[in-house]
Amino acid sequence: MSEIETLESLLKSRYSCRAFLDRAVPRADIERIVRIAGRVPSWSNVQPWHVTITDPAETERLRAALAAHMKANAPVPDIPFPKTYTGAHQSRRRTCGFQLYEAVGIEKGDRAASGAQMMENFNFFGAPHVAIITSGAELGAYGALDCGAFITAFTLAAQALGIASIPQAAIASFAPLLRSHFGLGEDRLILCAISLGYEDPAHPANAFRTERAALDEIFDWKGKA
Repeated sequence: MSEIETLESLLKSRYSCRAFLDRAVPRADIERIVRIAGRVPSWSNVQPWHVTITDPAETERLRAALAAHMKANAPVPDIPFPKTYTGAHQSRRRTCGFQLYEAVGIEKGDRAASGAQMMENFNFFGAPHVAIITSGAELGAYGALDCGAFITAFTLAAQALGIASIPQAAIASFAPLLRSHFGLGEDRLILCAISLGYEDPAHPANAFRTERAALDEIFDWKGKA
């Protein structure tokens, strides 16, 4: 298999895992993932990313702290979430949600069940490890942009090692709790979390795959053919 075929295969096989086994990932494998992800390009090679990763015991402590915090505090993300989704963005988002609900047997309009499924984000979908991704605040949007490349490489490196993952913006909506829990400074923007571990292949939430836009939806060619 050529290198481009290997890359394409990894991208096609990677998916957002929404149910994990209770099985820890060896620290050596996690460190290898971080080293590989750190090879991505960044503006002036500033490498703005920093990742804090929990072991299973610390994941449980964070789970408990997050559950308690959410009862008394509203979401306060470092980077404001989108206020609305329109057009193709809205359509793709809805399709993803409907696919998930269908997979786990949630009927359309069942707000209690869909709400319970949404709350699984804050249970990290049962993952034994959570990675908190931060960027240098002084770098603003461009630091966050560079970290997007790091997150992509992180998930692909994990996939190559047989480790499932799911990037989660939802966790970053409680940035003050994460900052306090991990002792993160105000000089860091909390961008997202990545839950990771080994997939539960029997769970219905892992039975569907999201669609991808056709080439003509995302690509324009200017100039001579």
